[in-house]
Formats: sequence, C-alpha cells, structure tokens
Amino acid sequence: MTTTPGPIRAGQDVQWRRCASCGAYIYGKRLDRNRKVCPECQFHFRIPPDVRIAQLADAGSFEAFPDSYAPRDLLGFRDSKPYPDRLRDAQARTGRQDAVLAGRMSVRGRQLVVAVLDFSFMGGSMGTVVGETVAAAARTALAERLPLLLIAASGGARMQEGALSLMQMAKTSQWIAALREARVPVINLNTDPTFGGVSASFAMLGDVVLAEPGSLLGFAGPQVIRNTIRQELPAGFQSAEFLLEHGMIDAVVPRESQREQLARLLALLGPSVPELPEGSGDSVLTRPVPTTRTTRETVALARDIQRPTTLEYIGYVFDDFVGLHGDRAFGDDEALVGGIARFGGQSVVVLGHQKGHDTAELVRSNFGMPNPEGYRKALRLMRFADRFGLPVIAFIDTPGAFPGIGAEERGQSVAIAECILELSRLRVPVVSVVTGEGGSGGALALGVANSVLILENAYYSVISPEGCSTILFGTAEHAGRAADALRLTASELLRLGVVDGIVPEPPDGAHTAPHTTALTVKSALARTLAPLLDLSGEQLVDARRRRYDSFGDPQLQP
Repeated sequence: MTTTPGPIRAGQDVQWRRCASCGAYIYGKRLDRNRKVCPECQFHFRIPPDVRIAQLADAGSFEAFPDSYAPRDLLGFRDSKPYPDRLRDAQARTGRQDAVLAGRMSVRGRQLVVAVLDFSFMGGSMGTVVGETVAAAARTALAERLPLLLIAASGGARMQEGALSLMQMAKTSQWIAALREARVPVINLNTDPTFGGVSASFAMLGDVVLAEPGSLLGFAGPQVIRNTIRQELPAGFQSAEFLLEHGMIDAVVPRESQREQLARLLALLGPSVPELPEGSGDSVLTRPVPTTRTTRETVALARDIQRPTTLEYIGYVFDDFVGLHGDRAFGDDEALVGGIARFGGQSVVVLGHQKGHDTAELVRSNFGMPNPEGYRKALRLMRFADRFGLPVIAFIDTPGAFPGIGAEERGQSVAIAECILELSRLRVPVVSVVTGEGGSGGALALGVANSVLILENAYYSVISPEGCSTILFGTAEHAGRAADALRLTASELLRLGVVDGIVPEPPDGAHTAPHTTALTVKSALARTLAPLLDLSGEQLVDARRRRYDSFGDPQLQP
C-alpha cells in the first residue's frame, strides 16, 4: 500500500492526494492510473468532463460542439458579488463558458452524442446555457438517430437565473420525451452529486439509468431534509446504492466498468441481426408425453429446490445479459429479474421469476413470489421492449404473487393487471416458458404470449393443489386429489390448448442435468421465436388476441 502517514506538510510532494473517504494518501500518478478511484477503499473522486470523456470514448473520437451559447445575467442578480463576476471566476478556473461539455464520440466504434456536466463550474448548476446545450444535444441525437449519453454532476437549478433556470427542467425533459417517442436510446450516468432540478428532469429520464458507486443522488439535499423534518437520516441515505435498492436506478457501475457497460448497452440497443441459435425439432413436443408419475409427483418435481432458476437459464441460453433494475417508484424485487441480452444475433428483453437453491437465496428472492414492484419492473421492461422493437422472452416459475399486507397496500392486483394488459398489446414477439411452478395470476402476468411452452415436469394452474384442497375440503390433505382434478400437468395443458408445446426434460427431472435442460430450452425458444420474427406488430397483437379469445369459446376451445 502506497500511503504517507499524517497530514501533508509544507514542502511535501503535492502530487499526493488524500482520500476523503478512508483518509489514505495516494500518489497522484497512481490515482490517475486508477481512474481517480481510491485503490484502498474504491472511493470515486470527482473528475472534470474532459477526463470523464477520455475514460469512456474511443481514443481521439470526441468532437466537441462549438460553444454557441454564452451565459447572461438576465436578472441583474447579486449576492455577495454580482453574478457576472461569479461567471468570470468559474470560466477562468475551468476554461469553460458554462457547466457543460457536449459533442459526438464513439465507444467501441459505435457513435453517440454526449453531454457532461461540470460540478466545478458553479456546482454544475443548470441555467439557460446548460439547459440549451442539453436540449441541443438531444436534438442532434434525434436528427442523426444516435444514442444520447447524459452524465450529470450538479447541485440543481441555478438560482442566479431565477425562473428561467426552472424552465430548463421542462425544456430538457420535453426533448427526452421526443427521443423516447422516436425510439432513440437515452442513457444516464449520474455521478456525485446529482440533485434538484437536474435530478428531477433529464438525469432520471433515460431508458437506462446508471450511477457511480457512493454518489449522492436526490431531489432535496440531505441537509435540507434534515433541517425540514428534524430527524437523523439513515446510513447511506440518497447514495447510489440506496437508490438502487429503492428501485430508482438500473445499476451502480464502478468507473473501471463503465466503458464496457456502455459498449454492451449500445450494442444491444443498436441494430440486431435476426439470426437465432439453431432449433431442433425434438426440443418442442406437440403431443402429450406418456408418464408413470402421479400428478402429485410432477408437482413435487416442479418445486424441487435444485431446479434451474431463471438466472441460470439466462446464463446458459443468452449472451451479453445486462440486468436492469427497479420500478422507478418504490423498490427493486429480487423475485422477478429482467434485462436485455443477445439471443444469437437478436437483442431481446428477458424476464422471469427468480427462486434459489438454499435458504438464503430463497429468502432473498421471497421464494419466487413477486411484490408489486417486481411486476412494475416487468411492466417497465415490457414497454422498453416495445419501444425498441425487441422480442420478449419470459420464464415463469412462481407459486404465485406475494399475498402480503404491504403488497396489497402497494397495489398487487393493479400491478398484475397492468402486466397482463401490456403484454396483450405489445407489438413485438412474446414467448413464455413455464419452467417450474405456474402459480395463478402471478404466473399469468408473464404468460400472455404469442406462444407458451412448458417444461415436461412443470405445472400451470389457477390455484395450488393445497389451496384448492383447503377451499373445497377444509384441509390440505386432499392436495393430490385436487391436483388431479385441476388438470395442471404439461400434457393436460397441451390438450386444453393452454400451452403450445412441451420441452422435454432428462428422465429424472431438469435439476439432474441443468445444462442439458437449458440447451433444450434454448433450442425450443429458437424454434418458437423464428416464425414470429416475420410477423408485423399488428399481426402479432392480432394473433395474441385470437389465442386468448379462443379460451371458453365453444367453437374454438379444444
């Protein structure tokens, strides 16, 4: 460890920097090599826009937009000194006209437009020049159909420009809305600090919102909140990690990983090559599968704790998976996972219920029973898929939606209903596969699809056998009888037309050969998705509607 004891003294090498987090002294060149991240505690030092861009962009690719806008003192504002004097001081110190640098650059050869705020210029505050520069960057991205990267570091709106600075929140937001409508990707990277009028406008509106570790992010600053409510704030309050836990951002990305993460996102959101993995004919069975197992034994296999989880299927079946998190309202839910990935040459959105193989994993994932925030995360990703024309692939494995007090308070029924509605109108292919338990509406929330597959030993039902037995017989002792009556096995569901195909498992179940099972699922998904890629959005919606219209129609029901 390269540190020096005690404070820096007169005559000591000024190239040493003291970490504000752990107190370690770091040699300047070592800190530069480590991207201005403390090698002892990983604290991220603030960096200026040109350094930030150099860390992310392909060498020599950045071309700055000309400084077309100069800040003006439209209010005659004066505090301890006139606003023009403050501007001149900031300009002399930073070499910039205002608190933003914008231009074009490339990352791994992919072009994009970027705008970066400079906290060292009047706290990165957004006045008319910052607002206009961000809006102009968005207009350029829209005109050239290039992704837009917005990197924030700001205390908020600039007080010295009064209500005009407030209007920049609307100005920048409406151009993000224009990009969203045009299906041009917007990625946010929020750094320390991001507050006020910046956090409450363009900094939190991207299709993907990332943040640096330890960054403070929020609307009102912690001191304002503390003085207003007269309460001590919890540890980690308003940190990037706090916002991730509470569903407000997609990921916390260390500086060393940001270029790679950005490159993967740009590739996944760029043009897809509709080439899928090879799909074999025996990976999807369209006739009932003979079995010697009882229905109760099949249910037990579907629930086996070692059965492959959604994240394991994602690892086996897809490439370049980037997990996305949060419902943007309350929290992130580990019982329902999702993100973007590559399936062959085709980018897709992947969703699924998540369980686990031991007590810790099961508790963390709430035994695969999502709360409303899990379904609202899925809803957000469904809309994301529709916006960028990405097929949706969903893995279903849940005993049901979580039936808790908090879940009801936060609108469990509404969240499930919105997922069902949204899936019914997506103009992209949707394929769902039941890999374990298909428990009632909590399963159907990911199951309104153009094609529904089911693993050989999975089940799909309106209620659990135990629940059915309790309601009908007053005890769970008749669960086996109830399971038989519910006709919930793969073969019965195929006969009823509820599923379109059965994915075979190894003789003793999917958990005995997870990799082999996953490869079969991969083949089945490829075979099922391929013909759907040839259909228009209107045809996909119509086919999905006709599929569900058939259930209960005496002329169409098998």
